[in-house]
Order: sequence, then structure tokens, then C-alpha cells
Amino acid sequence: MFTEKDNALIEKEFEGLRLASLKRCADQKEYEMVIKAFDFARVAHDGVRRRSGEPYIIHPIAVSKIVVQEIGLGYKSIVAALVHDVVEDTEYTIEDISRLFGVKIASLVDGLTKIKSAFDNSTTQQAENFKRVLLTLNDDVRVILIKLADRLHNMRTIEYMPQHKKDKILSETMYIFIPLAHRLGLYSIKSEMEDIWLQHSMPVDYNSIKARIEQTVAERGCSIDEFIQPIAASLTQTGFRFTITKRTKTPYSIWRKMKDKNISFEQVYDLYAVRIVFEPEGDEPERIQCWHIYSLITQIYLSKTDRIRDWVSTPKVNGYEALHCTVMGKMGNWIEVQIRTTRMDDLAERGIAAHWTYKGATPSEKEMDNWLDNVRDVLENPDVNALTFLDNFHKELFSSIIYVYTPKGESKSLIKGATALDFAYSIHSEIGDKAIAAKANFKLVPLSYELRNGDQIEIITAESQTPQREWLEFVKTPKARSIISDAFKSEIKDYLSNGKKILDAKLKELGVEPKTRVYTKLAEGYDLNTKEELFSRIGAGMLDLSTLPKKLRKNSSSKWVRYWNLQFFRNPEVNQEVKEKSEKKDINKSEDYVLRENPLEKTLSYKVALCCRPIPGDEVIGFIGDDSEVTVHKKGCAEAIKLAANDADKIVKAKWNKHTILSSLARISLRGIDRIGVLNEVTQYITLVLSVNIRKISIETHDGIFEGYIDLYVHNLEDLEEIIETLGKIKGIMDVSRGDISNINENINNEL
Repeated sequence: MFTEKDNALIEKEFEGLRLASLKRCADQKEYEMVIKAFDFARVAHDGVRRRSGEPYIIHPIAVSKIVVQEIGLGYKSIVAALVHDVVEDTEYTIEDISRLFGVKIASLVDGLTKIKSAFDNSTTQQAENFKRVLLTLNDDVRVILIKLADRLHNMRTIEYMPQHKKDKILSETMYIFIPLAHRLGLYSIKSEMEDIWLQHSMPVDYNSIKARIEQTVAERGCSIDEFIQPIAASLTQTGFRFTITKRTKTPYSIWRKMKDKNISFEQVYDLYAVRIVFEPEGDEPERIQCWHIYSLITQIYLSKTDRIRDWVSTPKVNGYEALHCTVMGKMGNWIEVQIRTTRMDDLAERGIAAHWTYKGATPSEKEMDNWLDNVRDVLENPDVNALTFLDNFHKELFSSIIYVYTPKGESKSLIKGATALDFAYSIHSEIGDKAIAAKANFKLVPLSYELRNGDQIEIITAESQTPQREWLEFVKTPKARSIISDAFKSEIKDYLSNGKKILDAKLKELGVEPKTRVYTKLAEGYDLNTKEELFSRIGAGMLDLSTLPKKLRKNSSSKWVRYWNLQFFRNPEVNQEVKEKSEKKDINKSEDYVLRENPLEKTLSYKVALCCRPIPGDEVIGFIGDDSEVTVHKKGCAEAIKLAANDADKIVKAKWNKHTILSSLARISLRGIDRIGVLNEVTQYITLVLSVNIRKISIETHDGIFEGYIDLYVHNLEDLEEIIETLGKIKGIMDVSRGDISNINENINNEL
């Protein structure tokens, strides 16, 4: 039972929702429906508490607040959010919801219930359910919007989750929900989820960046106010009605930029941004008024022209409209300025939900509708493999968008990397099926031509043409791939069957027993997504099996171990013994799996993922493989995020033990002013002072500047950070940071 304190908390939380709902309800009847939903949910969840200890009803109230205040949906969505967990967690049914609140609200709750079950099931079923749930886009996109609100609140309270569930939720959020929020234009929700992901996945990086931001704001805050003053004065004098706000980049966006560009915090020059939101006046187009404000700003400050982003002429595919420019402040620092109308700002904050408010008033609406249509086309194909769909859907969500034009000048948006054939299928399936070539800017090009932003494309067709299997080699969009695959359904089935027979026979010749684990490893070795794709290509004669022995060796699941002298070696006897032990061991996923080294046998209790190669001390996540061995990835590793989102029951709580004997490969990147002896000073310190072995050095010099990297072996993250800190003090070195070594995996495998 709840205490008086609990009931007081419930009333307080609902009061905030009640006031927000009054603004969104059109009449007293709608408002009473919200009250009715609250009373119903409160009784249904009576006595139930969340992991945090607070009454469970606080969660649906919080989700409803996000729905109304941060997304701006109406009373039906508020009601659905309030009762969204009732069917899943109590004895009430969808029929009960329909009887009490109507068919439409019941439909929303049904979609939300399916989404919840989708992310609680096993791998294939989870992906299949998610695919089915996204079909609600064909009926009511509000289901997805409410689910995003639900996920945001779960992220806000994630600290109360056990670690293995926390890792599952974080990975799902990064792999699916964050890019989905981005594509639907919900920037504030996307940014908050990104920061929470970073805070719990990489807490050291998050706290460091957050502290640096606070320090920078304290040091430079006044200079931003001084930067704004002349702009505000000019806009006021010209007669604009406006507001100007200042902000810093989020910790996640800074972290992402530092990782992608391999730069330090100090090198993130666009740390600050200033946003101008104005009320458009008169009949002059909003786009022209945005450019007018830009001209006023550039009369005061120097503009960095290559950083202008014109999303008022061509909105993003998610509907975002704004004019971005970067100008030089008086302190010599670059500052981004975002220029929006009030309508554009509302679209930016509320995303697709705001499109209903401005229906027909914005060119961005067409882009959003086109994207939703493309998603529906792929979803409605019953032959699309669920896991393949989920992977392709994720890739499309993350992809950058380019714009190309038809011969009549009509704009078409496609993902970056799309080909002329993708363009053909985006127009119509029959045009794609009969395409034989294309013209890009009036020049003849093949169908595999990769489109560039601004290209004008004409498709050349022939009545005798039919889809070709080799087209699957270069098309990028899910829609094109789905249509082409559908044309070869019966043929693909034959290829699958024959390919599996051919592969099994070849494996038996090599003394390898055909198993799912072997198929999966070979698919990875041939850079394919699934074992079905592997069979299909073999059956079609598109795969060279002469390299099969090499692929088997390269993807062997045996443990790689290292001598004290830091050279890798392979010990079949030890590996077999370790493997037998691991197969007998039942790993408890709710407890810490300790990552240990065995100094006597020079072995590890885990495998290091070659895609990110974590070292002891890194924030890591573990996965139990088919061979019962645990493989560890960095938590920020894209492959780890994908694995956790697709196969959550294989997650292990990995925890480092002290490593003192075996060492790990790491890379440090250096940049500085070239002088005689600087490289010698660096290498002497590493080898003589620290007694660390260097594997490889690559340094280039140009115009008095040197830059490059050093690959070396360290025991743990602490050792690496000490090296980086000390090298940064050497005269002439301007920047030292940890580098990415995922691109040297092939060389390592060759040495093995």
C-alpha cells in the first residue's frame, strides 16, 4: 500500500500534467477523458513500485508530460500514455481499453504494448516484432512518438536498473531510438538521450567533458554576451521582433566530434552557438527574411562561408528548417549562429508532431511524408528478413541525406552513397526494374554511379530489361534492395539450398563440422550480414570458396594469447583446455564477469574484440559467444551497440581485474612543430624510461609540422594516460591523444 507521502507525490506530479493537458484539450469532454485515464491507471497500478521505490504511476504520468509538453501531442496521446502499461502489467485487456476510452486510444495502447514486448523477447523475435510495430507508421505515427517519450523517461531513471539491463537499454537506445528521434525531428529528446547514454556508458569521458564545458562557460560567458549585443541592436534597429539565446554543444556532441576527428577538447572550435528566433513580418518569404538577418550579422562579424548551412531553401528530410552560419567573434573564436522563424523553431523542437499544426505550410512536410512512405514500402514486404530489415533501417536512420534532381527540376532526397539505380526505384518500381543506364548532369553513367549532392539525373529504360542479381551488389536504399530481392524470390530459395549443400561439402573436406557458429563466422569473414546471404551467394556462384581455409583461420574462435615479450602466439593445447573449461562454466549474467589474466599460462579469461580492441581500464561490455567464451568491446563501439540491441540476452557485466603481465596494443596520435631530435626524444622516453615496447611508428612532416601515430603495448588505461600526459610536455608537441586502432586489425591477423 502507498503511504500519505506517496499519495502526495502522485497528486503533485499529476497536477503538472493536469495543467499542461488543459492547454491541449479542445473542450471539457477531452479534459475529463484525461482525468478518467489517470484515475483508471492509478487504480490499475495501485501498490506497485518502480525499482527506484517510487509509485509506478509516476512513470506513466511522466511519459504523458513529455508527450504533451515536449512533443506537443493532444488528449488521445495523453490518455494512451497514461494507460500504456496497463495491458502489459495488469489483467486488463485491449478490449477493456477500447470499451472505456474508444477504439483509437485502444489502437495506440495496442501498438505500445507490442513495442514493449518486442524489446523483451529473443533476438529474431525482437527484430520481427519491431518490424511489425513500425507498421504502425502506416496507421498512426503517434505510437512511435509516445514510445520515444516512454524511452526518454526510462533513460532519465536508468540509474536504478541492474547493470546488464542498463547495458541493454543503453544499446537499444543508441542503436534505434536516438536515430529514430533524429529522423522524426525531435532534437531535444535526441540530445538528452545521447547525453544520458554517454553519462552511463562512458562516465569518465562524460564527467571530464562536462567539467571542461562548465570551466569554459565561466571563462568565456561574458564574451558571448558581448558578441550578442551588437547583433541584437542591429535587429532591433531594423524592426525585427526576436529572441536570442546562447548555448554550448552538448557533452555527447563534443565527445562524438573528438572521436570522429581525433581532436582534443580545445580543438572543438564551435563550442558555442547563438540562436535567433524571429517573427516573420509582411508577405516576404521566410527564407528571404532569414538571409536578411544573415546579411546584418555579416556586416558586424566575418563569416566562415564554407560553414553556411542553408536548410531554409532545402529542409532536412526530417523537416528541420534553419539557416546556420559560423562567424568570427572579437576574441578570435568561431561562433555558430542559427537563424529560425518561430514556426521553424517549433518544428525543430517538436519534430513530426508539429507538422500537423502547420499542415501544408512548409516544404519540409513533403520530405517527411516521402520518408515515411519509403519506410512503409519496405515494411510491407513480407519477405524481408527481420534482422536484415533492422540493420538496414538503422543504417538509413543514421545516413546523411543528399538531394538530387529530376530532368524537370523536382528535388529528391536519398541517403548518402545511393546510386542512380536507387534514384530510379525512388521514382517508381517499374522505372527501376527497366533501367539500363542513367545520365548525370547530361553525361552518360552506369546504374552503379554514386550520386552527388545537386546532381540532375535522368534514367534511361528499355522494355526488355528486367531486374539483375548483380544490382544487389551496389544498391543502398532498403526500398530498392527489397524490390530487387522480391523479383528473385524463387531463384534465391534455390540458391540458398544449393549454396548450403556446396558449403557443407567443402567444410567436410576441410574437416570442419558445419554449424551455425561456423556459418556466422564465415559470413563475417566475407563481409556479409547473414548466413542466408552467404548461402545465396555461394549458390549463385558469386563467392570464391578457394579462400575458405583462410577465412576459417582468420575467424577462428580459439583464444589469442601473448607472451611476456609482448609477441602474439597460438597454443592449441592451452586453448582447448580453456575452451573445455569455459564450455562447462555457467555464466551468471546478473553478476560481474571478471576479466582476468593467467600469468602462468599467459592466457585471458576473455577475448578482445578486434573491431575496437579495448584495453584494461576502458569502459567495456561483454557478450557470451556460441562457444561460451566472453568477448569484450568498448561501450562506445558501434558493433557492440548493434550486438546489444539485437541480442540483449548475451550481454555480460564485464569487470576488469588487475593486469600486470600481459599487454594490450594501443595507439597514440601526435601532432606538433617539427624540430631536430623531437622523435628521438619521444621514442627514448617510451622505451628507456617506461620500458614499453613500440610496435610501429608512422610520422609525416610538412611545412614545419609533424603528425602521425605510435602503436605500442601497455598493461592498462592508466599506463596509456600517463604516457599521453608526459609526451604532451615535450617541447614542440602540440597535441597528443589516444588513436583508433580498429583499422590495423588486418595487419595483426597477418602477423598471427
